[in-house]
Amino acid sequence: MERKTRTKSPDARDADVGRRIRAQRLVCNMSQTELGNRVGITFQQIQKYEKGVNRVGAGRLARIAEVLKVPVAYFFAGDTNASESDDNVNSGLSFLETAGAVRLARAYSLIEDAHVRRALVELAEELCGRKTRRPRKSGAAYAEMKTAGARGRGAKARSGQLS
Repeated sequence: MERKTRTKSPDARDADVGRRIRAQRLVCNMSQTELGNRVGITFQQIQKYEKGVNRVGAGRLARIAEVLKVPVAYFFAGDTNASESDDNVNSGLSFLETAGAVRLARAYSLIEDAHVRRALVELAEELCGRKTRRPRKSGAAYAEMKTAGARGRGAKARSGQLS
């Protein structure tokens, strides 16, 4: 009986490892090209890993972990028993798969004023058409921020001090 040898194709775990590589790369503010150069492979190969098209070998995964400054186990966290709660956690963090989302989260974490943070969240929810979880008292924070911004721009424009 003849046996054909096949390379194992990627499965759900490989795709999950790829998503974690992408998430950590974005957290490190690193491009696919930069990661590829530091690992010694092309950015196209990094893309394939992140999309789960290609499997990542053990040695290469160790090198990627080293460059991204995480332990190799990071890429397998929660992978022992995939459950519904794991899916909820992963889907809850799926928004961090874009560089813009990571930049926005970083900037948000640097805002010290709690009122400004709350107003920013309310503004973002308003822009995407999603209702806030808790009812707003009067939308005062958003209105105040909007009014202050309009006053600031208007005053500068009228005095000719636009930068």
